[in-house]
Amino acid sequence: MSICSLGYIRIAATDLNDWRRLGVDALGLMPSEGPSGQLHLRTDDRPFRFSIESAERNGFIAAGWELGGPAQFADCLAVLERAGIKVQRGSAEDARARSVTDFITIFDPSGNCLELYYGRFRSYQPFVSQQGVSGFVAGDLGMGHVVLPAAQLEATHQFYKNLLGFDDTDEMRIPISPDPTVPLLQILFMHCISRRHHSLALAPMPAPSGLVHAMIEARTIDDVGRALERCIVQGRHISSSFGRHSNDNMLSFYVATPGGFDIEFGCDGLMPDWSTWVPTRSLVPDLWGHAWAPPPATRS
Repeated sequence: MSICSLGYIRIAATDLNDWRRLGVDALGLMPSEGPSGQLHLRTDDRPFRFSIESAERNGFIAAGWELGGPAQFADCLAVLERAGIKVQRGSAEDARARSVTDFITIFDPSGNCLELYYGRFRSYQPFVSQQGVSGFVAGDLGMGHVVLPAAQLEATHQFYKNLLGFDDTDEMRIPISPDPTVPLLQILFMHCISRRHHSLALAPMPAPSGLVHAMIEARTIDDVGRALERCIVQGRHISSSFGRHSNDNMLSFYVATPGGFDIEFGCDGLMPDWSTWVPTRSLVPDLWGHAWAPPPATRS
């Protein structure tokens, strides 16, 4: 296995201030400024976990996946090139902007953009939340997880397994309609080296923003509850109420972002021992809670 963890995500934004209000004032992340004016949001000792970049659109750009070092990076590059995957080498300037030693950019079979890197720098300024969040479960576990749209589900699944070394954690089959003749929605949950239950999930569903959701994990349930209250006070759309998932046991809520996707803000996630783990199949998404609410209709 090559990939250690989910390192960061990059987001295009027309309004950095709106992201600052959500990320800093509501969710309690730590802000800093990137080398080209990006809004960087921290959850731990990494220079950033979210890079919010000025653009003429709102949406997801790419997920950054960390490899263990130069040898693993070279091995991964060789595997991709043998498989005929188009690889774009990152420039030294772009590597510095990402606070990494070297990286490449590729696309999976469903068109999702990945940046594979090694040598992530660290920030020596301690993490401090202006909202008093006690901290986040991150570090070597990575920033959390992403759920990516995967129209080509099986090809995309095999891409991550066979070329990048991900492995299966859980397969969820859930109803999306009261009509029993409508096929169940199949979502595939995958892990990398870190003990996070899943760093990646693939869902064969449309996501105009390019991302279904990203998850970050706080240390305590009080951190989660207070963040939920701040989001409500800000008037943010709560896409899903507080609940506990069936597969990773995460206690969380979901809030809509200016990027057109959700952030899952949770705690108490499962950390399996991969030497004994047997992949599971979940037939319900939640043990309780997580009542979903569609976004309010926009006026034309």
